[in-house]
Amino acid sequence: MLDLTTLDLDGIATALSDQEHYEHRRLVNPETGEIVFWTADGGIDGHHPVDLDELDMDLIAIDPLPSHVWYQDMADFADGISDEQAQRRLARAIRSRGAFRRFRDELYEEYPQLMPAWHAFRDSRALRRAVEWLVDHQLVTEADAELYLAVHPTPTLP
Repeated sequence: MLDLTTLDLDGIATALSDQEHYEHRRLVNPETGEIVFWTADGGIDGHHPVDLDELDMDLIAIDPLPSHVWYQDMADFADGISDEQAQRRLARAIRSRGAFRRFRDELYEEYPQLMPAWHAFRDSRALRRAVEWLVDHQLVTEADAELYLAVHPTPTLP
């Protein structure tokens, strides 16, 4: 098992949220926890193209989570804030196509004071998912994950 405190949780969280993964992937070395970046035209060293199936190493691909997972973060944030007007406007912003852009625009333009809270909330959720991914792939123990999650709770919303 890997030591959760030495892993690049931000890197795993980024890989889990990457919706543009067609020509590149992030992989984790289960022995060291190192994250390796692979591209279709440069392989893992950036110079020698190789198919993912042909890699000599036992790397685990970090597949992105579906966008509805990240959409739920926006919905939960909007539901959780105390400013009722902001709550309604953010909920309306995510109701149809282009939800991610409209949510971001609404925050930046109308409620910039909520940006730090949104970033903390979003980042906390992403790191929690990274820890859950590590447990699901048996790279860290349940006990270590539970301890991490207890020490790093989702922040309280304003």
